[in-house]
Amino acid sequence: MTESGNVLPGAIIKKIEAEVGKYPTRRAAVKSALRYAQAEFGWISEDVVKAVAEVLDLERIEVFEVATFYDMFYTRPVGRFPVRVCTNVSCLLRGADGIMNSLCQRLGVEAGETTADGRFTVFPAECLGACGGAPMMAVGDDYHEDLEADGLDEILERYR
Repeated sequence: MTESGNVLPGAIIKKIEAEVGKYPTRRAAVKSALRYAQAEFGWISEDVVKAVAEVLDLERIEVFEVATFYDMFYTRPVGRFPVRVCTNVSCLLRGADGIMNSLCQRLGVEAGETTADGRFTVFPAECLGACGGAPMMAVGDDYHEDLEADGLDEILERYR
């Protein structure tokens, strides 16, 4: 906890306050605040929800609704590298289901699980906005497009 009793470091609170200035209401900054907090902690805990709500002068439920609506926010601990495989129509038509199955098999996990070493957590993603490069996945913030199952090991090795 910081001196103010908030779990968010002062630098994150300053970023949130700067973000608030861009919008007509404090509530409009929730997504940005959660992004900053998740970058700091790796996931959105109940304490983080409470802290963001305090900074933005909102009810906890208002922050929690946003944290659970978007699949880019993790409300439980995840691996160092979240791997999100797009499962929307363009990617599915180009083999995303095979990529997801192959990825899970290679890592020894089911969708939503974290590898034993804590390095990767695999998730299906509704849409990652790269339809022209389907099938695709994001590892952390890095996009990998035009995937083929035989190329997955090479990609994963970059994060080991």
